[in-house]
Amino acid sequence: MTVIRTDLVLSQSAFSHVIDVPFEKIDIAKWLFSLPDAEYQRCAPPDHIAAGATYTDDGRRMSINVEMIGTGLVVQHYVGEITEPAHCRMVSTSDVFTPKGRTKVQVIWDLSVKKVDAQRSEYTNSVVSHPTEEFLAFIKEHGISWEQASADRQASSGDHNRRETPLFAESIARAARAAG
Repeated sequence: MTVIRTDLVLSQSAFSHVIDVPFEKIDIAKWLFSLPDAEYQRCAPPDHIAAGATYTDDGRRMSINVEMIGTGLVVQHYVGEITEPAHCRMVSTSDVFTPKGRTKVQVIWDLSVKKVDAQRSEYTNSVVSHPTEEFLAFIKEHGISWEQASADRQASSGDHNRRETPLFAESIARAARAAG
């Protein structure tokens, strides 16, 4: 069993982007669980590699994402804790393949939208990562301090989120317009 260290934050960032779509027309959950692979790739080139949707054994919705974060190839197994039109909270124990080997981290991806006015909405993309006990042993084994590991992850994850947020927001806007 993977032990998550929620008392430690490996990285966190949140970025927002205003879109020209009324709040009432947006359905983040519908967008997320029907997101075509190619559209996911367009939302953070060249980092986004693949995406798909599935279910857990107990029927909860999942989003599987494969992407590069810094020098790590990350396979995310996001399980929907909240999957509503205006808010999705997705939690993953993610596999991270680094030049030094494989480890795991927890990633919490929070997607939300709020009304700005009658015609505009603000999308927020928040990402928080926590280490696992396995990750802490991994960095210790490779002589990497917690401070260095978290600084590296913060820099690469923050940059990635900054770049993908407006592209996700505009993709959500296109999906809302297409739905009518």
